[in-house]
Amino acid sequence: MTEELKSTQTSGEELSFAELFEMEENNTVVAVGDVAIGTIIGTEDDYFLVDVGDKAESYIAKSEFRLEEDQEVTIGDTFEVFVERRKDEGGLLLSREKAIAIKVWEDIAKIQEDDGTIEGKIESRVKGGMSVDIGVPAFLPYSQIDLRPVKDLDALIGEAYDFKILKFNKKRNNVVISRRAILEEARNKLREEMRSKLEEGQIISGAITNITDYGLFIDMGGMDGLCHITDLSWGRVSHPAKMYKVGQEVEVKVLKYDKDNDRVSLGIKQLREDPWETVTDRYPLNEKTTGKVVSITDYGVFVELEEGVEGLIHVSEMTWSKKPRHPSKMVSVGDAVEVMVLNIEPETKRISLGMKQLQQNPWDLVTENYPVGSVIEGKIKNITDFGVFIGIEEGIDGLIHVSDLSWTERIKHPSEKYSKGETIQAVVLKIDRENERFSLGVKQLVPDPWQAAYNNYPSGTVVEGEITNVTDFGVFVKLEEGIEGLVHVSEISKDKVKTPVGMYQVGDVLKAIVINVSAKDRKIGLSVKTLEGDGEGGAEAYKAGDTVADDNTPSTFGDLLKAAQESGGAGDEEA
Repeated sequence: MTEELKSTQTSGEELSFAELFEMEENNTVVAVGDVAIGTIIGTEDDYFLVDVGDKAESYIAKSEFRLEEDQEVTIGDTFEVFVERRKDEGGLLLSREKAIAIKVWEDIAKIQEDDGTIEGKIESRVKGGMSVDIGVPAFLPYSQIDLRPVKDLDALIGEAYDFKILKFNKKRNNVVISRRAILEEARNKLREEMRSKLEEGQIISGAITNITDYGLFIDMGGMDGLCHITDLSWGRVSHPAKMYKVGQEVEVKVLKYDKDNDRVSLGIKQLREDPWETVTDRYPLNEKTTGKVVSITDYGVFVELEEGVEGLIHVSEMTWSKKPRHPSKMVSVGDAVEVMVLNIEPETKRISLGMKQLQQNPWDLVTENYPVGSVIEGKIKNITDFGVFIGIEEGIDGLIHVSDLSWTERIKHPSEKYSKGETIQAVVLKIDRENERFSLGVKQLVPDPWQAAYNNYPSGTVVEGEITNVTDFGVFVKLEEGIEGLVHVSEISKDKVKTPVGMYQVGDVLKAIVINVSAKDRKIGLSVKTLEGDGEGGAEAYKAGDTVADDNTPSTFGDLLKAAQESGGAGDEEA
């Protein structure tokens, strides 16, 4: 009801029907499809009561009124509203949002025509981009968000920016906008300004925009430059991301500027003096210093003495041992180590370092600590076909040759008698300091049984023993543990014997006479034919005579094999 009618009724004046009708006809009547000015005249629950000067007031949901956080709608406020239709029961259907949309579409058309910008708030992620509220929902494609791909899109939600209108269709309610277009315009302006003042050798500041395996891309203000990984530091850089972060501000030096292609090479390490230029002053030869292990290889360890200066400790310079362990078994990356400077080549940026030089060479004291003839004890570190290696102390191993394992046993391979890790005793036989060789013996721990055998079995002694082997060239007889004598085929009988095989069996007991003995060559020659021909008296004759061992007479299995091979006899078959 209009204010005029209310005033008339209040005054109590009575009007005719014709007069009332004329007054209604004179009231302003809005047309469907128009945008009219509405006044807030009341509130009810979630609605505002709005008067647009028509025959009846209308309700509009409060949610349609978009206000800033610190604003409120009060009675008497006016807003543009859209007249959607007239209701059958009377009154109008009004919309504040559609009035806003109509105004927005008018603004959109004008902004695009004038190449202007419109402010909007990013509301959510949608397929292919983001949804932005610019008064109406607008689509912001991924490619138009920024100059470079944005990793965290969710961080943009709720943020307000200015946008360019790329295209719109009011009928389809479709608007495509761009933030990148605004950024590119600003960037192009900065680039032109940068081109006019950029020079090689110039020191400028910039923000890191991207990090790759090969370096950093840095925005200098409208133009990007590349700082290659080799220009980040005078020292070792495993990956740029371990030193820098995207968005970080850094100071750089312009190394090269290609104006034709807008390519700029930057450097960070060039802001500091090359440490290799004065390295010899800080690290004198044969002086001790400390560093940090930064890399380990099969051939040695790289140690950082300071930023940009690394040296190599070759594996041979890590320990005095002739068989050093792998470098990773002695140090770890990150360890602080004390080293000695052995050599410096500033031109090639190489420093040779040593660790063992800071320790006493164990071979310098080995003769004093382990004199020849002394008995030592150690664990077996390695077993080969030629002997056993014993660990004496760090950097020193001793070798027990297979020939020094036993006086009497025939050992084909040391592993038959010993195991790795076993602790044994040995006698120091020889020390070769120059060649760093340490010779040991186990058999020398006990007397040589052949020395006693020389006295126990003089020539002419009648002996009796068990046959241990029968060959074409003779019979081996065990006289005692570790001592054997040989009855050569020529000493079997006065009659010519081609081979004793078949005449004797292993395990039989044979009686013979000693005809020669040599402790040096570990030989005892026996004869059956002499004992049988001369009897016990023959033994006395051998004892009375000054019989000397005949070194030319084969008395051991090996000697006879050799003799048989040289004569082309049956020994070839045995071999």
